[in-house]
Amino acid sequence: MKIATWNIERMARSPAKIQLACEQVQADILILTESDDRICPGYEYAFHTPTPPDIEGSRFGTIRYAPTEHRVSVFTNYPCVRRHTTADEYTSLCVELETERGNLLVYGTIIGTHDVTTVFPQDLKRQLPDFERLTADGNRLCVCGDFNCFFTGRCWPSRAGRDALLQAFSQNRMKLLTREQPDCIDHIAISEQFLGSDAAHIEEWNLDKKLSDHKGIAIQFGKEG
Repeated sequence: MKIATWNIERMARSPAKIQLACEQVQADILILTESDDRICPGYEYAFHTPTPPDIEGSRFGTIRYAPTEHRVSVFTNYPCVRRHTTADEYTSLCVELETERGNLLVYGTIIGTHDVTTVFPQDLKRQLPDFERLTADGNRLCVCGDFNCFFTGRCWPSRAGRDALLQAFSQNRMKLLTREQPDCIDHIAISEQFLGSDAAHIEEWNLDKKLSDHKGIAIQFGKEG
């Protein structure tokens, strides 16, 4: 199984090349953040957060979203059993997918915005209870997307934020597979029970950041890993 995530920076650069890069990853589950309907990888199913409202006083008020834009999109060929609620429908979504390894809850998210000092801790406070609630009945969970957080090297945006995420993953028996990747704020964490004893292989692309200001990252495990 291959799970990938990439912040495509609101399709700010070359749409055709971004589309091609998404297709070349050949992920079973692809989470795009700062996504746009005009990027349509060839998957059977697609799920999106609603476009944030362009209203005065919105916490996204300094960012103007076009009607085709979403903060999070999930693409897959796995059928969806159901969609779970999240604390903030505009910045995270959760779909329960039926896979060959059993059901998996995929929680695609962005934690914070460019204003990490204010929005990051607010998002973190909303989302951490989601992780606990979604795993409470033994559900297997994958949290992935733009965490706006380094887990190796300098502490950014804060040591408190990093520690809170690591503690949450540990308490909910999840493994942060991308923890040791340098210069990486996009991450994939998955339930230990779902991963089992499989080794996870990591793949990155857009290392020169010409297509987006983020690297893309994927993890692959299982028989094909």
